[in-house]
Amino acid sequence: MIRFLFLNSFIFFHTIIFCLFALMLSLFDRKGSNIHRYCAAPWARVILWVCGIKVFPEGLENVDAQTPCVYMTNHQSYFDIFALLACLPVDFKFILKQELMRIPLFGLAMRKAGYIGIARKDPRKAVQSMNRAAERIRNGDSLVIFPEGTRSPDGRLQRFKRGGFDLALKSGCDIVPVTIDGSYLIVPKGSLKINQGSFGIQVGRPISIKPYNRKSITRLMDQVRDTMLIQMQESRSAEKSSYKEKI
Repeated sequence: MIRFLFLNSFIFFHTIIFCLFALMLSLFDRKGSNIHRYCAAPWARVILWVCGIKVFPEGLENVDAQTPCVYMTNHQSYFDIFALLACLPVDFKFILKQELMRIPLFGLAMRKAGYIGIARKDPRKAVQSMNRAAERIRNGDSLVIFPEGTRSPDGRLQRFKRGGFDLALKSGCDIVPVTIDGSYLIVPKGSLKINQGSFGIQVGRPISIKPYNRKSITRLMDQVRDTMLIQMQESRSAEKSSYKEKI
């Protein structure tokens, strides 16, 4: 109980401090790059360290920080946010549900960082948000999208929503599949209890969208999902092999 109160209180006050820092940086940083580098990434690393969470990234050689891409990742826990900020070596913007952008101070800091909120219940506003996201990519920004749309309660990969794939086709950039495995054991969906432990992130090779169009978007969705399933299986196989070596 004491650990629960301490960690959640720490994350709350730590976040307020870094939101204020982000707003200060935004006075000199219209693109949000400095907010990402000097605020968001350190904010995430400190939270992981204080909570006793270790993240093991693989495949970082597949990241090209100079080329704008759509990074698509599965979603198991809100700790995925911290892990991606701490480990992904590229200045990126999150695409998040609009409700998060309405949180006082936190939402303002995310807007200053260049994050984009999607009003999922309003198709017209959702299209407008996706158009802004495509424009950001054309201006050189990379984006991170959770194609499942919500967190998985048991770690299994859920069905993908189409929006992020429409965005990739519209912007003309490659999709980089990213898999997170094990974070649902750190903070299960619907819980605020933070368990100590570790989980992995695997970055796959970019998937070109050139062979696809809006008519074949389902095949693109299937290819990305199949690739992520394979990455998760490889990650778990490697983890089992490492465990057997230790014993």
